[in-house]
Amino acid sequence: MLYNIGMIKVLAVSGGVDSMVMLDLMRSKYSAENLVLATFDHGTRENSSKDADFVDRIGNDLGIRVLRGKTELGAGASEEEAREKRYDFLHSVAHNVGGEIYTAHHLDDLVESVAINITRGTGFRGLAALNAPDVKRPFLDGSFGKIFSKHDILEYASKKSIVFRQDPTNTSDDYLRNRLRPSVSALSQETKNRLCELWQKQMKLTQEIDGITKEIIPESLKFERLWFMDLDDDAALEILRAGLLQANISATRPQIRNFLVAIRKYAPGKKFNLPGDTLVRINRKDFTLKV
Repeated sequence: MLYNIGMIKVLAVSGGVDSMVMLDLMRSKYSAENLVLATFDHGTRENSSKDADFVDRIGNDLGIRVLRGKTELGAGASEEEAREKRYDFLHSVAHNVGGEIYTAHHLDDLVESVAINITRGTGFRGLAALNAPDVKRPFLDGSFGKIFSKHDILEYASKKSIVFRQDPTNTSDDYLRNRLRPSVSALSQETKNRLCELWQKQMKLTQEIDGITKEIIPESLKFERLWFMDLDDDAALEILRAGLLQANISATRPQIRNFLVAIRKYAPGKKFNLPGDTLVRINRKDFTLKV
């Protein structure tokens, strides 16, 4: 039975096995007019446009609209840079069609993302990977009847004879994710499932913390230094993080930690340099973050 309900489903489809299996499962739930395939060419390797061409052909065969995006990042682009450009495109598509984004992240992707975050020292938020509230992840939220691992996806693709393209960068040691993949694959299913349970709990906790910090951030973004002198480090870091986000300043946890040290120790009048060459003057009693 096909359902013609709700918002347009913007499926992030690269042509790889994960997204092609997601497409097949979504087609079993929604009619073609409820789906849009969004495919993005990062321009990081030769002939990468062929993946988008493949998605185009699949969309035409199925009667599903395909929207393509492209940039030229070059072979040396980082995963972070590619992800930022890809999500800029996906959000643009979702805005233009009045839809919501769906990605094909699965259980092994989640474990890899948590491992990467912990490796980079992201603190407790490292467990809340893949947590963008405006992105749906049906392989992880039970939309297809269970949590899907990579093994489950490959098994489904084999049974249903799903046609897909293989991205050669998935085996390149240039990317941290690929270097971690053998260790992640060696984990037991029980361990992965347990991590998924912890992720779900951490997601709820993180959302609660974000809600609380958002309420206590002053609208003027003017903060008293005294607030941060006796606060627990983790609480102080969360308040600073929320304030920086409110000021449209993106900072890593180590950068926020350095900022906290400056707030506690800088002499009055000294300035701290935040990302984006944003200078914050630390006054005797207060400091202000400017949007």
